Amino acid sequence: MNTSLENLTHKMQRAALGKIVDVALSRAEQDREKTMCQLVDAAKQFYGSGFSDETYENAKKVLTDPDSKWTKLINCVLDQTDPHVARTTALNLGYEAFFRGTKMIRENRVKYQCNIPWLILFDPTSACNMHCVGCWAGEYGNKNNLSFEDMDKIVTQGKELGVYLYMLTGGEPLVRKKDVLKLAEKHNDVQFAIYTNSTLIDEPFCEEVRRLGNIAFMLSIEGTPETNDARRGEGHYAAVMHAMDLLKKYGIIFGTSICYTRQNIDAVTNDEFMRFLCEKGAHFGFYFHYMPVGNEAAPELMPTPEQRKYMIDRIRYLRSSACDIPFYPMDFQNDGEFVGGCIAGGRNYFHINSAGDAEPCVFIHYSNANIHDQSILEILHSPLFMAYHNGQPFNKNHLRPCPMLENPELLEKMVHETGAHSTDLQSPESVEHLCEKCKAYAADWQPTADEIWSHHKIRESRYENYKDWKPSQPLD
Repeated sequence: MNTSLENLTHKMQRAALGKIVDVALSRAEQDREKTMCQLVDAAKQFYGSGFSDETYENAKKVLTDPDSKWTKLINCVLDQTDPHVARTTALNLGYEAFFRGTKMIRENRVKYQCNIPWLILFDPTSACNMHCVGCWAGEYGNKNNLSFEDMDKIVTQGKELGVYLYMLTGGEPLVRKKDVLKLAEKHNDVQFAIYTNSTLIDEPFCEEVRRLGNIAFMLSIEGTPETNDARRGEGHYAAVMHAMDLLKKYGIIFGTSICYTRQNIDAVTNDEFMRFLCEKGAHFGFYFHYMPVGNEAAPELMPTPEQRKYMIDRIRYLRSSACDIPFYPMDFQNDGEFVGGCIAGGRNYFHINSAGDAEPCVFIHYSNANIHDQSILEILHSPLFMAYHNGQPFNKNHLRPCPMLENPELLEKMVHETGAHSTDLQSPESVEHLCEKCKAYAADWQPTADEIWSHHKIRESRYENYKDWKPSQPLD
């Protein structure tokens, strides 16, 4: 009886918010400032005390300022996004994932006394049609695939815990186009984001994605044609350009996924490149520090301490009001201060590879659990995941968040104590071998990181481990 009432309330809430979004989008062309205020009011109505009154008022102030970076960015996205895609994204990412899902996740973290993630990353396949230098996925081959039933199980069980955002990686996820579209159609209340090399995006696929409305894309690109194709292969840059044109034509939301290395760091961050991405239709993106994962990794691609410091300064400038480029970059390795350190191990996300192995992070290829014989909740209670839960944050300096890259002795200790095994699908790598590649880097980075961190103003309300959180605490 209670479950039926809860489901009815959920459906009624979604329908009510859907009407608000419809009205807001229909009036967006005439009065964007009023539209933004309506959406913030709707957020407060559905989320209430989850955020402070000050947070809601600040959001209104920023979003109604025509000169603010956020306003310019949102306007760019609204101008090029198909109305159905915009509506579906607002409901799935805004309501289901951010508002309703976050409430469920918070309650379940207390109920189950383990990490419950906000998003789950999984690999439909190990197959990839490219072989990028230093990338483990290109070495895996077409050895493993998650069945449609496996992927459906991940999403179904994740939703029961409050997870409404799923990111697909690989391999190349679009090798499994048919099943990906089938999954998005079945779970039309979920937001999917696909990390792709772009080469398999074509017009018929875009037509289906627009119809569904709940798939966004993160396109791999690394600067100029020369810097990009040097690592990813000749012709890849041209394929990305074509994919961007198609996605923009069909009003599909997309951003970028950029691995920065010692060789390409300027090419993927300079003003000319950022403005070019905006012109092509990308207004947000993730930057990923090159990780020396796998026996065939290329540690020489890891950025120098000076380059990483530059990256920290550069990303913060690009996000600031001092920069007029309507692009919002996020840095997986350097934004720890905004999320309380390491987000892996289910704290905010975890990864399931194409063999079903549940890994704490897409870069940490060790596991005690597999989706084929365990539930999502059982995975989150597995020894390695609980070691993450109990050990986070791995460093009070959130510019040194990772138990592998900046604190390799901690990953080595956790893997040994939990009996986790290597999940590398091509050539199993011992944790000693992996961590040895990180020790010199960690030692070199520490003095610079500690110096930068010593000047940071620490947010007192930012908790670093969800076991310390109380249900009454707002998340701001």
